[in-house]
Amino acid sequence: MRISSLLVLASLMGATAVLAQSPANGAPPPTVKPVMKQALPDYPGKEIVVLEVEYPPGGADPVHRHDAHGVVYVLEGTVVMGVKGGKEVTLTPGQVFHEGPTDIHTVGRNASQDKPAKFVVFLLKETGKPALLPVE
Repeated sequence: MRISSLLVLASLMGATAVLAQSPANGAPPPTVKPVMKQALPDYPGKEIVVLEVEYPPGGADPVHRHDAHGVVYVLEGTVVMGVKGGKEVTLTPGQVFHEGPTDIHTVGRNASQDKPAKFVVFLLKETGKPALLPVE
């Protein structure tokens, strides 16, 4: 992840500890671009965070959770997603993946070793809580 992206995202989401981690397998981490953070007045105490994520070829996330409802919408390339206790799914442009507030995101990676993949993440979470939480 680029340092500038890391700092902007960390300040946006309060997730410095998780963002500083690299995937355990040594895969290159994603580049994350904050798109929006907005309070939801009709849902007191809730906010939406929108992120654009790009996995480089062979890129992956460390194991984490969001403490939020998360929806991934694939824009480019092919990504593999999975949560603990669920099946891994391979997604292509136009496909979506949902994870709930108690899910542990065990798999998040680019399916390709030679092409990047890009997706948008929509998180519905409690205001002020970190969007990303480490899982050990």
